[in-house]
This record gives sequence, structure tokens and C-alpha cells, in this order.
Amino acid sequence: MATKIRLKRIGRRNRPFYRVVVMDSRNRRDGAAIEELGWFNPIEANKSYKLEEDRFLHWLKEGAQPSEAAHGLMKRSGLAHRWHLTQQGLDEKTIEKEMKKWALTREETLKNRAEKVTKKAEKAEEKIKAEAEAAAAAEAAVEEAAAATEEADAKEDAPAEVEDIKAEETPAEEKEEVAAEETAVEAPVEEAEPETEAEAKTEAETEKSEDSEEAPAEDPPAEVEDIKAEETPAEEKEEVAAEETDGEVPAEEETSDVVEDAVENDEKDEKSEDK
Repeated sequence: MATKIRLKRIGRRNRPFYRVVVMDSRNRRDGAAIEELGWFNPIEANKSYKLEEDRFLHWLKEGAQPSEAAHGLMKRSGLAHRWHLTQQGLDEKTIEKEMKKWALTREETLKNRAEKVTKKAEKAEEKIKAEAEAAAAAEAAVEEAAAATEEADAKEDAPAEVEDIKAEETPAEEKEEVAAEETAVEAPVEEAEPETEAEAKTEAETEKSEDSEEAPAEDPPAEVEDIKAEETPAEEKEEVAAEETDGEVPAEEETSDVVEDAVENDEKDEKSEDK
């Protein structure tokens, strides 16, 4: 029967635990075991294990073949070196001396391995630090470039902002003065327009007076009389009516005087004829 030394898994999910067993090579991994030779706990930090060296060597002499995991445990415990010495046919004393030498060298090798592990960890930390510093330097450069561009944009926008601020800070008095100057400039223009209108009116009146002096017999146009009649107030109309009545009375007196003179002349003629 072909036997094999292998690890049999027990324990719950995500918490593995192994037993070192001897079983038929045709059985499945977790099948029935012939004998248990130790155990192995991979969850612990040091990955603790325990092996029964005498029974292990017995089954090796019987022709059992260890699996890779079981051979790794043999190397850690020194069984692999002991089995190599026994295969060479050495006696027990020489095997014990060689195993002591192996133990000393094993300690040195473990120290060297630990040192190598620490050096690798330190190198990894240095790399991480260097990468972090490089990333920080790159970020700082990017921030400086962004700050420089912002400052340039701010300098470009500053003159326009200053002009806007100055325009906003101009006091109300200056605005009032400007408005007063504008009104003063506009006022002479407006005054000049009435003066020109007044001059035009005076010229028109002078022309009318000259025309009236040259042609007194001519009657004024009906439109002018209507305008004057509309413009004359009620008092002027009353005065005009009073003057007209005063003018009519002397006319009647004149007619009566004329009649009297005619009567006197007739009487004188009659007297002269009688004589």
C-alpha cells in the first residue's frame, strides 16, 4: 500500500487548522488517516507546529512520501537534515553532532532572514516616503503654478477694478457740480432762443408799424383785427366804447351849430332884402 504524509484540514471557515497524518495516497485530503504525526497552525504569527520525530522517521523508513507542505515542516524542524544523514548510514553520535551544528547555523540563518525582512521593510518604507515626497513636491509645484496664474490674472483684472472703484468712489458733490455745469451750459442756449424770438417779434412789430405809416388808409386785415379783439381785455373794450360815445356827442353839437348858422344867415339875407 502506497502511503503518504500530508496535512489534513480541520477547523471552521476562514480559521484553518491542519493535522499531519499518514494515509493511503488514494484517499481524499480529508479522508480517513492511518496515524496522526503532529499539527500545524497557520493563523498564528509564528505559525506554530509540533511533530513526533520518531514516528515521522518510522514512516519515512516504511516508504511513506511526504507532501510539499509536510516537507516544509520537516525542514523547519530539522527532520529533513536528520533523514538525509540517516540515509548516508552515519551512526547516532555523528548525527547528533551534525544536528547541533545545524541548530547553530539555523539560528544564524533565522537572524539573517529576520534582518533581510527588516531591510526589505525599511526599503519599502523609504520607497513609500520617497513616492509621497515626490507626490507632495508635484502637488506643490502645481499649486505654485496655479497661484502664479491666479496672480497674473488678478494683476490683469486689477486696473479695471481700480477704475470701477474710482468711478464708484466719486462723491456726490462732483456729480452735482457736473450736473450744474451741464444745466449752466444748457441755460444760455435756452435763454438765447427766447431772445431770438423776442427780436423776431420786435422786428415784425417795426415792420408792421412802418407799413401802417406808409398806408394809413388801408384797413388792417380782418385776421389782425380779430387777433387784437381777442387780445384786448374787457376793460379796454369798455374804454373804447366810452370814447366812441364821447366822439358821437360833439358830432351832434356840430350839426346843431351848423343849423343855427344857416338860420342866422337866412335871417341876414331877408333883412338885407327888406332894406
